[in-house]
Amino acid sequence: MSPEHRYLNFALIVSVLFLMFAPNAAAETATEQLQGSMDRVIEVLRTIRSPEDIERNRNSLREILLVRFDFAAMAKESLGTRWNDLKGKQKEFVSVFTDFVEHSYMSTLGSYRGEKIVYDHDRSDGESAEVDTRVVGGEGNPIKIEYKLHRTDGQWMVYDAVIDDVSLVGNYRSQFARILHRASLEELIQTLHAKASGH
Repeated sequence: MSPEHRYLNFALIVSVLFLMFAPNAAAETATEQLQGSMDRVIEVLRTIRSPEDIERNRNSLREILLVRFDFAAMAKESLGTRWNDLKGKQKEFVSVFTDFVEHSYMSTLGSYRGEKIVYDHDRSDGESAEVDTRVVGGEGNPIKIEYKLHRTDGQWMVYDAVIDDVSLVGNYRSQFARILHRASLEELIQTLHAKASGH
């Protein structure tokens, strides 16, 4: 084989490998990344028939959610101006907040009845994006969910979800503010620990 042919073959192989492994531009959009995660969640939900199934799939679901949801940002926004009052306990609060949200999410999984997610519109502005979706196919009316995302290290991460015009983070902030009106931050952390443990 002549040097020219060897060079062309090498160039062809490199080109094919590049096409196979180069990042997919479409997958870099907020909608594509969100949909990829939600599709994986639905795949798991389809296997759930009992509380035992939920426990068996808990780690898989947690891994999917940790990739796409910025629990640190959600925890910070949920505390609002009280965040700085944690004084070194920010990591502990993020951890217990994540467990609390996970427990709340896991407790609803048994109600899945084959609903689908429709992706309607998305808006992107540099490092921020919003994705409008609807959950359809259930017994009631479609549920509108608007995901708010920001880009972190090339990944679009959800930092809030507005469900039928109600902000998830705003709802947590109101709950926590009511608790903190009569209790300390340490007592809030203990309350979230208890709720995350199902007590």
